[in-house]
Amino acid sequence: MSENNTFREVFRVFLRLGLTSFGGPAAHLGYFHDEFVRRRQWLSESAYGEVVALCQLLPGPASSQVGLAIGFLRGQYRGALAAWLAFTLPSAILMALFALGLGLWPDAAEGGWVAGLKLFVVAVVAQAVWQMGRTLCPDRVRKGLAVMVAAILLVAGSAAMQLVALVVAGLAGMMLRVPPGDRREALSLPVQGRRPVVFLVLFALLLLVSLLPTQAGSQSWLAAEMYRSGALVFGGGHVVLPWLEEGFVASGQVPADTFLAGYGAAQAVPGPLFTFSAFLGGTVGGVQGSIVALVSVFLPGVLLVFTGLPLWQWLRHHDRARSALAGVNAGVVGLLLAALYDPVWTSAVHSASGVAFVLAAWWALAVIRVPVWVLAPVSAVVGALLF
Repeated sequence: MSENNTFREVFRVFLRLGLTSFGGPAAHLGYFHDEFVRRRQWLSESAYGEVVALCQLLPGPASSQVGLAIGFLRGQYRGALAAWLAFTLPSAILMALFALGLGLWPDAAEGGWVAGLKLFVVAVVAQAVWQMGRTLCPDRVRKGLAVMVAAILLVAGSAAMQLVALVVAGLAGMMLRVPPGDRREALSLPVQGRRPVVFLVLFALLLLVSLLPTQAGSQSWLAAEMYRSGALVFGGGHVVLPWLEEGFVASGQVPADTFLAGYGAAQAVPGPLFTFSAFLGGTVGGVQGSIVALVSVFLPGVLLVFTGLPLWQWLRHHDRARSALAGVNAGVVGLLLAALYDPVWTSAVHSASGVAFVLAAWWALAVIRVPVWVLAPVSAVVGALLF
């Protein structure tokens, strides 16, 4: 098959997934398995397991990174580009349009529907903490690491302290020999000369540049904030919330109500949660801001996938490194737990009726399993009627 035909094939399949993949990162992995392992047989079960395991360990949006890797395995770099564009653009466009709508009608952000979305976000994040805690903190050591990180961040919650807390969790995991999980069978993943080293150097250089001071609200500031968030966040879409809140709300660039309304809306669209960046970029800098934010937040994850494919061959055979990453993943649960309280709970829940709303939304998500893309607009409508 020619390169152009491969690009079109990958783009077509991922575009359908980008238009229909509701439910967040865990659901996306199920869609990918059904489409590419069972139906199209682009990958074997073991190859798909290898790719998922690698992307779960890397910073960035895990489901998008899995899609990118599948595109790469199918059509090299052109296939990776096709997969990312097709899976990301539908939700990114919707989120940019939502930001544009709030910009044209700023009073809309003060309605009761926003209060409903904010309370819905409390339930979503609480459910994410619960699910991630069961997966990433299965023993007392990792539960303790998660609580430690949450306590540190509730006392001194800054972007720098978030990074320090995760580093401490990783070191603790390595020293305590946190069980790193089972090894998978060996599998040769593509390595192309020195390119992985080039990608790693580029990732590190851009991260250093993103740490340089810039004028708040400028396009360079927006790119730096987004790149830094995409480079340092472990755990996927929900965990990016505290990083972005520190950069955009705490700095005064985006009101807390607008921030949480956008995050609630991101639950109602298909595709990756990282397209919330298009909303924030559009709020700060219009259409150009949406593009800058979207590219910047995904770029580190892309570079790490191309770096990590060969690195995985080494990593899976070194228990200390995998124990450190298991510690970091436990710390991620603590990071999200701290964010559940501040800013999510403190910004949304102000009354007994708010607590009741959150409990009802959580019950709908966790017990009767109402899809988030259904519950988000319902929450907005109920909020408009009640608040």
